[in-house]
This record gives sequence, C-alpha cells and structure tokens, in this order.
Amino acid sequence: MDTGKTKTGIREYLKQHYLIADGAFGTYYGEKYHTQELPELANLYHKDRVTEIFDEYLDAGADLIRTNTFAANTAVLQESTETVEELIFEAVRLAKTSAEEHAYATGREIFVAGDIGPIPTVSEPDYVAVEQEYERIARSFIAKGISILNFETFPDMEHILPVIHKIRQEYDIFVMISFSVNQYGYSASGLSARRLLSEAAKSEDIDAVGLNCGVSAGHMCQLFDRMELPSGKYLMALPNAGYPVISRSQLQFGNTISYFAGKMQDMASLGVDILGGCCGTNPGFIREISERIRKTAKQTRVTVQEQTESRKAPARKGFLYDENGVRKQKKLIAVELAPPFDADDEKLLESAHILKNANVDVLTFPDSPSGRTRVDSVLMAAKVRQETGMEVMPHVCCRDKNALAIRSLLMGARINEIHNMLVITGDPLPSMARQTVKAVFQFDSVGLMKLAKEMNEDILSDQPLCYGGAINQGRRNFEVEMERVRRKMEAGAEFFMTQPVFTKEDAERLRFLKQETGACIFCGVMPLVSRKNALFMKNEIAGVNVTDEIVDRYPENGTRQQGETVGVALAKEVIAMVDDFADGYYFTFPFNRIHMLEQIMR
Repeated sequence: MDTGKTKTGIREYLKQHYLIADGAFGTYYGEKYHTQELPELANLYHKDRVTEIFDEYLDAGADLIRTNTFAANTAVLQESTETVEELIFEAVRLAKTSAEEHAYATGREIFVAGDIGPIPTVSEPDYVAVEQEYERIARSFIAKGISILNFETFPDMEHILPVIHKIRQEYDIFVMISFSVNQYGYSASGLSARRLLSEAAKSEDIDAVGLNCGVSAGHMCQLFDRMELPSGKYLMALPNAGYPVISRSQLQFGNTISYFAGKMQDMASLGVDILGGCCGTNPGFIREISERIRKTAKQTRVTVQEQTESRKAPARKGFLYDENGVRKQKKLIAVELAPPFDADDEKLLESAHILKNANVDVLTFPDSPSGRTRVDSVLMAAKVRQETGMEVMPHVCCRDKNALAIRSLLMGARINEIHNMLVITGDPLPSMARQTVKAVFQFDSVGLMKLAKEMNEDILSDQPLCYGGAINQGRRNFEVEMERVRRKMEAGAEFFMTQPVFTKEDAERLRFLKQETGACIFCGVMPLVSRKNALFMKNEIAGVNVTDEIVDRYPENGTRQQGETVGVALAKEVIAMVDDFADGYYFTFPFNRIHMLEQIMR
C-alpha cells in the first residue's frame, strides 16, 4: 500500500500496471446527497459522506483516490487560511483512513493524492499572492504525509510550475498535472492540448501529465489519437461523462457507462497509464473501467518520432523586416495614433497620410486606453493599412476579450494583412464603469503572448505574427519588470515599447535592461506641448517620470509655439540619452501634434 509516503511505490506500480483513479467527487456528491453545497466543506461538517464516497470508489476498483479538496482555497471557500488548512488536514485524514482500511482488507496497493484545483482570480489578480497560496496548499498536504500531488483542470502552468519546482527541490514527491481543454483541443488560455502536454513533459519536476474535465471520453480519445504523445512521462486521462444538460433542475451527462469504459479502453491502447473520470462520473463508471482494464495487458506507448527534415522558414513580415524577410538594421520609428471616441476617422486618416511621407516605419493604435471606449484598434489599423499601405500595429489588451475572442481577432488581423501586434495586459476599467461593464482579464500579457506563439506555430505558421510587449521602466521594483521582459521574450515577444522616457534615470534603467536581456527596445518619446500638459502627465499618469525641472521649462502662460519648442527640445534630449542602445523610437504626440516629428528628427 502507498498512501502518499513515497514516490517509489507509485512509480514501480505504473511500470507494470494501469492505475485506475476514482471518478468525480463534486458532481457525485451533489447527485448522491441532493445538495448544491460545496463538497469540500463536507470534510468538516459531513465527514461520514466523504468517507462513504471514498469507500464506494475503492470498492469499485479505484487504485488512486484524490482528496476532496479541488476547491480548497481561500478564493472559492471565502474562508481564512487557517480554516482552509484545517479542511485540507481533515480531507487527508479521511482519504488515508479509507485507503488504509481497504488496503488492509483486500491486500491491494492503494494510493492517495492531494488534489489541487485552479485558484480563481479577479480582474486585477495578484499573481504573487496566488502562487503563495498554491505553495501553502501543497505544503499542507506534505505536512500530513501526502507525497502525491494532483494539479487538475488547469488551463496552463504559468502560476503553478514555479511552485512545483520549489516544492520538488525540498521534497521527494510524485507530481501529476492535467489540463482542461474543449473538444477542439484548446484550453481557456487558448493553448492546445498538444502544447500543454509537450511543455509539461519537458519539466523534470512533473511525473505524470494528461487531460481531465472539459470533454467527453470520445473527444478526449480523439485528441490523444491525433497528437504526438509525450514520452518519458506517465499519461493521464480523466474525461467527463459526456456533456452536461439541465433536466428537471438536475445536471445530467450524456455518456452511458459502457460507452465511456470502451473509450477508456481505447485510450489505454494508445498508451494512457492513469485512467479515471471527472464531472458526471460515479462509482459505476469506475467499476466498469476497472473490470475491463484489469483484463488488459499494459501497453507500451507508441510515440511518433519528430520529423528531422528541415523546413524552410517562412519569410517574415512586419515592420521589423524588409521585403525579403530580413531584419532591418536602421533605427525604426513608430508613431501612436489614438482611434477616435466616435465614428469620425477623418483626422486620424489625415495624420496617417502625413506620416506615410515622414519615414515612419509603423503606426500603432491603442486598445481603448484607460478603459474608455474608442474605435476598435484592430479595425482602425485595418482601415489605415487599406488606405495607406503602411505597416500598422494595433495594441491588443487582455481586459475585454477571452481566449476565444482573441484567437478570432488574431486570425481576422492576419487575413487583413496586419502583421504586427503590441500585446499588453491593459488598463483596468474606471471605477464607475465597473458597475455596468465587466472586465475579462482571462490572462495577462504573457499569457496572451503564449497564445499568439501557439498560433504562430500552428495555424499562422506560414506567416507568423510579429508581436511585442510593453516596458514600464518606472516600476518601483525594476527586478520584477526585468523578469517580465524575460518571460515575454520566452513567449515570443520580438520587440518592446517603453513608457515615455523623460530622465537620465529612465534611460539608465533601460540601458541596463538592454544589456541584461538583449531585448529590442523602442524608447518612448512624448513631446509635451505645454506646462498644463506636463503637469497632467506628472500628476495623473502612473509610471511616467515627469520631474519638476521638466515642468518648470514650460512658461506659465506660454503660447502654443513656445510650448512646442520646449517639447521638441526635450524630445531631442531624450533621443540623445538613449541613442547608444535604442533600436528605435516610439512617439506619442499629445493632441495629435504629429507635425512636431519633422522638427524632432531634423
């Protein structure tokens, strides 16, 4: 018997046997006891119910049971850290007691895994706090003798992989991770099942990878059958019992037990090692799987060898490249044009035509900055490209669109000859707007870049998107910003646009970042046009370092010409400060004063 004390037991077991996991706890709990209460709370208030369900799954033939802790976190339970820890401790005790009793009575090897589900995040998540809670949860299991951790129903690994690595450095544990995807094979983060399993398999800290929830056994089998299965890891399959429908106020799933078990047999023949169920499954499903699988000899997984033929890389398009797909060597110029608040685009199009003749390499279009509605950045970019033929770069933020909408948007941009994107997390909604408008923030800019990278390697592979990110050199903890730049580069970012540079301190920070990361950096240049403009930027815009000295250079009641003269001089000083390391300049002109560009670049 192994109830999570060592990883050797489960490893040795899996070399010779399929491992039958239990089925759903949550949906079966609601069905069995006719309740909609959170099943995790039963660890504290209905312990007999928890034990009864474990006993049923073990009697049905499960070799692995997962603790009743999928949603045991402060965000879902709305309880204190201490209460969540107490719940986890009791959940472990109940699971281990059932496992030990069944192992003693039957002589079977039985395993217990600490179950960890995703921690939901709000519109402006504190990812550091989220990772800290994952770590606390993992350590709570380990403190009670559990050394098999099961991370399930995740859309990606971004905020759990660092935790897993940290824990594995200290403890000898067996780590399982499974992802939730739809029937087309994509997770809520927009990543494909193929990529998720492949990336997880690269980690030395993970022992078993797989899929759970999201899809039926039939669709999960199709997904496994179509992909190159990862080697060197144990493979898991825990599908739903079909797709849910509401009938007489009850959630019901479509698969019959016989059909479900047949598909699980098919997945075992493909090389799946750990088989069980998720939403809608119950002990009846596990009994049928167990009876069929135990009659089957363990299959050796057949993996498709990666093709070694070198394929010619497609010629790159985008403002960074010339007509032959070669990276340009000159300093490039990007100019931001803010889409209008209404449907009148005449002034913007006039500006675009003027900039076409001013040696500008790309025009950028912000995505409703500050959460105020403007014309859609991608549609605006498409029209400007159509009318001017210039390279355009819409900003795409995570605030307003989920993964499905963003995938559609990137494909739509592609067919409209938009080759560049600036990927940003996005400004939060104004506080008053939150009463009627809900932000999405399904992921941050790094997550969106990973989605874009996935698409570049898949459906956009013949003409990959050229995308970059933002740098906030004014961030108080610059080490955090440096790390984010590295993560963005790993996610495929080819360039970075900075916040406007105003001081030598800004320039020094960016110079250091360039030296440390090698990032392609476009330094932000904003020619302030008046004292009022300077005061507004100093006091109202976070992350912009406008000093009193800069404000004082503008006359109190100066004319428009006087203000622009100071702005041009400041912009030239900024360019001189960053010229030795900047790959280009990112101009933002207050009040659309684009005519200043010619004076600045003389």
